[in-house]
Amino acid sequence: MNLFSLIGIGLGCLTVLLTQPLGQAAKVVAKPNVLFIAVDDLNDWAGVLGGHPQARTPNMDRLAKRGLLFTKAYCSAPGCNASRSSLLTGLRPSTTGIYANAHDWRQAPRLKGAVTLPRHYRNNGYLTLGTGKLFHAHTFFSKKNLSGYPDPGAWADYFPSKTQQMPEEAVPENWPVNSSRKFYGGHFDWSPLQSSNAEMADAKVVSWAAQQLAKQHDQPVFLSVGIYRPHVPWYVPQNYFDRFPLDEIQLPRHLPDDLDDLPAAGQAMAKRHWHKWITENGQWNKAVQGYLASLSFADDMVGELLVALDNGPMAGDTLIVFWGDHGYHLGEKKNWEKFALWEDTTHVPLIIIDPRRTKPGTRCESPVSLLDLYPTLVELCGLDPTPQTLEGRSLVKHLAEPNAKTRRVAVTTQGKGNHAVRSSRYRYIRYADGSEELYDHKTDPHEWHNLVGDPSLVRVKLRLAKRLPGVNADPIQIKPRP
Repeated sequence: MNLFSLIGIGLGCLTVLLTQPLGQAAKVVAKPNVLFIAVDDLNDWAGVLGGHPQARTPNMDRLAKRGLLFTKAYCSAPGCNASRSSLLTGLRPSTTGIYANAHDWRQAPRLKGAVTLPRHYRNNGYLTLGTGKLFHAHTFFSKKNLSGYPDPGAWADYFPSKTQQMPEEAVPENWPVNSSRKFYGGHFDWSPLQSSNAEMADAKVVSWAAQQLAKQHDQPVFLSVGIYRPHVPWYVPQNYFDRFPLDEIQLPRHLPDDLDDLPAAGQAMAKRHWHKWITENGQWNKAVQGYLASLSFADDMVGELLVALDNGPMAGDTLIVFWGDHGYHLGEKKNWEKFALWEDTTHVPLIIIDPRRTKPGTRCESPVSLLDLYPTLVELCGLDPTPQTLEGRSLVKHLAEPNAKTRRVAVTTQGKGNHAVRSSRYRYIRYADGSEELYDHKTDPHEWHNLVGDPSLVRVKLRLAKRLPGVNADPIQIKPRP
């Protein structure tokens, strides 16, 4: 190890190349552009992860071939707001008290003085541009929910605006079409639209982003693009449903009595009444079709972004980060939606492409967390330290050494005191009431058999229990917004 390397270890955030021979001046690293792509409710059905045999995601798969795919990436929380707030502030839900979609991160006392990821880029000389859902927001529910919980001061420009993250889009004239008002007031629904892609919110978002990628900029650019599908409602143009004929739909692998060996706290997280309604009304294959269609639509949006990047002036010096905010159940464990601590609700796609470091088509099998993205980007882009102490661990080492041995685990939290710890082989869950689950993914990849009572695995359980968060903050108290 040369002198410059030792200095680099000591200082960490130096933005110099440490590859020059001793005696030569260190060359300052130019700050790379960043294309930051978030996809909502994207589970491991992305083709490259093999979550469902009928998933069609050629563009996501192509993206993985360009860089490093993390095959065991997990969210900090299995819900939109808690996951995104954690990623964008660098702090765990159990630290901030942000557990639910109603918890506005801007009202969290623990985050007073904290700097969000896009704001940190702006503070470090980047031109920050954004569009679509980055912080929590909804489309379709009502116009007021298009804004969500943005950070207006973080952006030089945002589409539709700095205070409205999501554009409006086409929906059926009468809804729900196939579901029931019992579920999200009818927003948990699926149906083809007799509309064009251009009428969809995501298409508007991607079109604006493509315009930014076509421009010459005099600053390094941080461009965030939030794609809403495959979030419900699964409304996309007819041609996407046509790609998945209803009589050919394969249901996800499931076990009818899967919940029988779970504690009451685990059973309570499954939306069994949703599952009962869906199965009794013959909607399971239609719902899966709706998700696959919405996933295919989202993939086309990713493809349009890649074409715009590759054809524009930023093609050679742009770092790409692609991530899903949490997983999603489609009947596995008799559960629908998210808000649970099993593999299907916590496992997410994560791809990083750094032209300076990553080798095309590489894979990292170590468990990592979306919480790790903030410190990773600080290191990759040579940003200043943040005011808050980031709780993730940089993934930069894995970019150069994807197969480096590690003792990493990923921790996911759903509500106060409920946590899952995922190692390379095991998943350990402890609920707030002390009840537990334990799964061996080597022999049970679908988590069908709870092994928490197996005496031969006591040491495994104790080892994973030591990685549980030491802090369980109370949920933040929300003041009604005007």
